Amino acid sequence: MMKRLSLFIIFLSVLSINAQEKLNLEECYELVNKNYPLAKQNALLSKQNEIDLEAINTAKLPTLDLSAQATYQSDVTELPIAIPNVTIESPNNDQYKATVSVNQLIYDGGLINASTEAKTASLRTKQKQLEVSLYQLKKQVNQLYFSVLLLQEKRALLSAKKKQLETKLKEVKAGIEYGMLLPASDKTLEAELLKIEQQFTEIDQNKISLIATLSSLIGKKTPSTIVLKNPEVLTTLDTKISRPEIDLFTLQKQQIETSEQIITKKNLPKILGFASGGYGNPGLNMLDNSFQSYYMVGLKLNWNIFDWSASKKQRKSLQINKDIIDNQQEIFELNTNIELNQQQSEINKIAAFIQSDETIIDLRKKILDSADSQLKNGVITSSAYITELTNLYEAENNLSTHKIQLLLAKANYKTTKGN
Repeated sequence: MMKRLSLFIIFLSVLSINAQEKLNLEECYELVNKNYPLAKQNALLSKQNEIDLEAINTAKLPTLDLSAQATYQSDVTELPIAIPNVTIESPNNDQYKATVSVNQLIYDGGLINASTEAKTASLRTKQKQLEVSLYQLKKQVNQLYFSVLLLQEKRALLSAKKKQLETKLKEVKAGIEYGMLLPASDKTLEAELLKIEQQFTEIDQNKISLIATLSSLIGKKTPSTIVLKNPEVLTTLDTKISRPEIDLFTLQKQQIETSEQIITKKNLPKILGFASGGYGNPGLNMLDNSFQSYYMVGLKLNWNIFDWSASKKQRKSLQINKDIIDNQQEIFELNTNIELNQQQSEINKIAAFIQSDETIIDLRKKILDSADSQLKNGVITSSAYITELTNLYEAENNLSTHKIQLLLAKANYKTTKGN
C-alpha cells in the first residue's frame, strides 16, 4: 500500500512540474515585437500610406470645374465708325456666364511616379524607425529576464541549503538525545531555517515584481510561478554591426534621393488636354447680344523654364541632409564599437571570476566536510558549522550569479552587435 502511495505522489509531482508554464528569451523578444503598443503603428502606417498613394494617383484623373459669374461693367466695346446699311449692336453692360471645364493630365514628366516612390520610401523609413525603437527594448527584456533567472538560481541554492540544514538538524537532535552534543545545539539550526524562510519570502516577492514588469513589457499575462529557461547564448566576439539602425540610415538616404527626383520632375514640361462648355450672354461671339451656348477644346503646355535656381538650392540642402545622416551613422558605429569593446572586457572578466569561483567552492566543500565531522564529535558548535555552510552557500551563490551575469553580458553583446 505504501509503495503504491509513493508512486502516486511521484506521479503527481511529475505532472505538476510538466504543468508549470515555461518561457524562454527568444519568445520574450517575439512577444515584445508583437504586443508592445508601439508595434500597432506598423499597420497604421501601412494604412496611411495606402490612402496617401490613392490621393497622389488622383492627379491622373480628369478634373471638373464649375464657374459662374454675373457682372456689370461701366463701358462696353463699340465700333468707332459707322458702316452704311449695317447695324452692329453693342454688348450689354450686364453680362452673364456659366462654364463647366474638364482638364485631363496627359504628360507630367514622371512627377506622379516620383511622388509615389517618395511616399513609399517614407513608409519604409518610418517602419524601420519602429523596428529600431522595438529593438532597443531588447536590453530591457534582457535585464528583467536574467534578473528573474538569478532569483530562480538563488532559490534553488537556498532550497539545497535548507535541505542540508534539515538533515543536519535531525542528526544534532539525535546527538543531544544520546548526550553526545550539548543541549540547545539544535536551536541555532532552527533559527537558521527560519532565516531561510524569510529569504524565500524576499526572493518570491522580488520575482513577482519582476515578472509583473516583464509581463507588461511583452504584453502577455504571466504567472509569478512561471519558470524561465536558461538560454544558450551563442555569439562571436567581433565588432561587425548588423543593427536595424544601419538599415535606417540607408533608407533615410534613399528617401532623400526620391525627394531629389521630385525636384527634377517638377521642372519638366506638363501637357494637359482641356474642354469647356458654357452658357452666357454674350457667348464667344461678342457681337451677338443674346444668351448662347458654346464650347472649347484644346491642349495646354506648362513649363517653368526658370525658377531662380530654387531647384539647385533645394538639391544642395538635400545633399547636406545626406552628409548629416552619414555623420550620424559614423557616430553610431563609433559608440557601438566602444560599447562592444567594454562588453567584451566584461565577458572576459566574468569568465575569469567563474574559474576562481569553482576553485573556491572545492575548497569550501572540503572545509565543510571537516566541520561536519567536528560537529558530530562535539568539537565545534552548530554555529561554527552554520558559518562554514553559509560560506559554501555564498561561494555557490557567487558562481551562480556570475554564470547568470555572463549570460546577460553575452545577450547584451549580441543585442548591441545585432542579430
